[in-house]
Order: sequence, then C-alpha cells, then structure tokens
Amino acid sequence: MTAGTTPHAAGRGPAGGIGDALAAEWWKLRSVRSTYWVLWATAAFLGFVLLLAFQMAHVWDGLSAERREDLMLRPLQELGGWGAGLSLAVLGVLSVTSEYRTGLIRATFAVLPRRRTVLAAKAAVIGAVALVAGEVVTIGSLLGTRLIVGDRPFPDQDASVAHHLPDAVISGTSVAMFALLGLALGVLLRSTAGALVSVVFLWHVLPILVFQLPEPWNERIGSVVPGALAAQAAGLGADDSVFGDLLSPGAAAALMAAYALVPLGLAAFTLTRRDV
Repeated sequence: MTAGTTPHAAGRGPAGGIGDALAAEWWKLRSVRSTYWVLWATAAFLGFVLLLAFQMAHVWDGLSAERREDLMLRPLQELGGWGAGLSLAVLGVLSVTSEYRTGLIRATFAVLPRRRTVLAAKAAVIGAVALVAGEVVTIGSLLGTRLIVGDRPFPDQDASVAHHLPDAVISGTSVAMFALLGLALGVLLRSTAGALVSVVFLWHVLPILVFQLPEPWNERIGSVVPGALAAQAAGLGADDSVFGDLLSPGAAAALMAAYALVPLGLAAFTLTRRDV
C-alpha cells in the first residue's frame, strides 16, 4: 500500500474480478499441505465411524432382546459430521491466518485490491470444499453404518435409508457453516490460536456449558447453538435432537445461514477499514 492510500480506498481498487479471485484462492488452497492434512483428518472421522459400526454390530449380537432396545445407531451416524465440522472450521481459519502469518495477504491485496471480492472468493472456495467434504462424511456415515449393521433391527433405524438421507444431507451443510464461521473468525482476529480457540468454544465447549443451565433455559439457549441447528433444520423430533426441537426447520435453516453470513459480513466490513 502506497503512502497516503487509505485501507478503505484500497478495498475499492479497480483491479481483479471475481473470476481471478476465485482462481487465486483455489490455487492457494490446493498449494498448502494443511489443506490435505485437514481433509485426511475429516476422512479419518468417517473411517472411525465405520470401525465403530463393526463394533456395535458385534455388541448387538451379544445382547439380550431387552438390552438391544437401548442400543441406538444414530449417535454414531452423527459422529462423522460432528468431527468434520471441527476439521473444516480449522481449514477455514488456516486459509486466512496462514496468509497473515507469512505476509502473503499483502501480496494478495496488491494483485487483487478489492478486499471484499477476495473475501467472497475465499468464502466461496472454502464453503464449496467444506460442503462437499461434509456431504461425503455425513452421507457416508449413514450409508456405511447401515451397510455394516445389515438387517439388525436397531430401534432408531426402522425407517428406510431414503427416509434418513435428507437428514444426512442437511447435516452436511452444517459443516460448511462451521468452515465459513472459522474463516470469518480468522479474518476478524488475524490469529490462528485465537480463532481456533473461538471455534472450539462454539463447536464443543458452549454446548457443554448450556447443558449445565437449569430448565427451561438449557433447552431454549441450546436450541440456537450452532451444533443444534442441523437436527432442527432436518425436522427431527425432540427424541433425536440433543437440545430438543424448539425451532421450526425454516427458522433453524435461517439461523444456520446467519451463523455463516453475519460474521462474514462483519469480517468484510472490518477488512476494508484497517491496514491489512
């Protein structure tokens, strides 16, 4: 940035369209090893779920008919998406904080001065990768566990795979929500450690704290934490949702979008009003 040029003016420079920004962000994401480590970790969550499914099938065979009524498969099926949410949130954080750490962000804005365009392109690339990875893990968890347990009549698996498939698809979108949230926190905090701590707090610590609240506040507040929204957006009943089902599917879906878009909007506003 030259002397006398304000960050706001730099954010409205003439160079660099969305196509160039998308190509640049896609190249950067593919060129760093952390991307592949995160994707491998995401795949490992799916593999772990499938290994546990074999164990659950073995346990099922050794239980009496009465005890089988208490053995549920759905928590295992949701484990893959739960882990993928953290993994892709980490990817969202690293996609921007690594550029701050190395100074690459300055070169990026020198070539593509429209900062909002750069952020939009980064969000599009990260969101697309997270959505694909999330769907692979959530759908893979559903289909893989059902294939492994075979015809064993688990109490919460009485419906067909086609009946549960939309729930898995919606759960996969929550992975993209966490990834975009991680990206926004990375821009706002410009610190890998700070952004990761914030992500872990929203992903795992906050739900634990909400559990400790007295009724009915635990359910009221718990229904709006990020991790509780996918089940409500899928229209699952209170028995299948950890925090109940206070929100309608439409309201839960809208809140999922807000968790991704509102922090990104704040990040865009902040990005154009400070020096890198």
